[in-house]
Amino acid sequence: MGNCLANSDHDRKIQKRKKLQNNTSSTDGDERRVGGKIVTPNMKMFTLDELKSVTRNFRPDTVLGEGGFGRVFKGWIDKNTYKPSKVGVGIPVAVKKSSADSVQGLQEWQSEVKFLGKFSHPNLVKLLGFCWEEDQFLLVYEYMQKGSLEGHLFKSPEPLSWEIRMKIAIGAARGLEFLHTSDKSIIYRDFKSSNILLDGDFNAKLSDFGLAKLGPVNGRSHVTTRIMGTYGYTAPEYMATGHLYVKSDVYGFGVVLLEMLTGLIALDTDRPTYEMNLVDFTKGYLHDKKKLKKIMDQRLDQQYPLAAAFLIAQLILQCLEADPKNRPSMEQVLQILEKAQTIKFKPKVKKSRNAQQKNKRSKEHLTNDRCLTSHNNSISESQIHSLQ
Repeated sequence: MGNCLANSDHDRKIQKRKKLQNNTSSTDGDERRVGGKIVTPNMKMFTLDELKSVTRNFRPDTVLGEGGFGRVFKGWIDKNTYKPSKVGVGIPVAVKKSSADSVQGLQEWQSEVKFLGKFSHPNLVKLLGFCWEEDQFLLVYEYMQKGSLEGHLFKSPEPLSWEIRMKIAIGAARGLEFLHTSDKSIIYRDFKSSNILLDGDFNAKLSDFGLAKLGPVNGRSHVTTRIMGTYGYTAPEYMATGHLYVKSDVYGFGVVLLEMLTGLIALDTDRPTYEMNLVDFTKGYLHDKKKLKKIMDQRLDQQYPLAAAFLIAQLILQCLEADPKNRPSMEQVLQILEKAQTIKFKPKVKKSRNAQQKNKRSKEHLTNDRCLTSHNNSISESQIHSLQ
């Protein structure tokens, strides 16, 4: 009986893999409008041996990072054929490999293939291919040179400039807005700084679609699902009820914006108790410009336009509204961010001591000249009077 069940289970897995391959390779009826262009899915189904070769057998020194799904390895493939290539030859890729103890491994893997395999956008990480073999689930993405926004905000010694932060925020907003306004709205469900990846020019791309869900249909306002996500970024209504709204993503976006303003992570147990939760700690500072300056990232060294920062602070408050109905749409969020980007920083010009002294002397000379002129005028008038 055991062998029969095992064989049956094995057959079902093979059928699923074939079905998945057919679904991802077929172009009939699966064309999509992206940025004014029609695109079709074009993913490769890698073998496990190929990916072992790509990553040099998943060597530890190729690890880029690790998450709930598993580890991510860097590898190299041929640009045209996607065949494994030598290090430094072809194009670099990121290979995500499920860990043996990943509870949601298969489900998250399927979700990634389902959504990233069907959508293409400049602000979504590109999924190049996948592999399902020997109960291992792997995904192959384009490699993002600058890593995650989280790494730059909280771990890098080099701070991001205000201009780069704005560029990243707008790029991430465009990606999320695209998902929300697609034919079947997609709820990302895990919007956080570690899922925003950056290419060599700091263009932001959303990654990790393992928790993504199709949005509500038939006029419904929400979908009901098991509560999953990351504490500190997850919307309160979802945490309390399991009701997931499209605008639940907007709450998470507001939290990330707050991180970008303050340079502080959403949840940090190493901070004092009243400062652990960033939203609770900073909300009272967002209503006033003077208070806002107190929580702005010190690493910006005041090199930012306060008017733009305050505009974004007001946007954050809207995104963090308790009632999802009162939150802005991502289209509205994007409009406000683009407006804030047009507000440029104008540094105050501090005069040097020499310049100040020179200016003072100039004023003194001007005053003396005026006195002298006035004196001369009075003499002339008296002389004229005596002549008369």
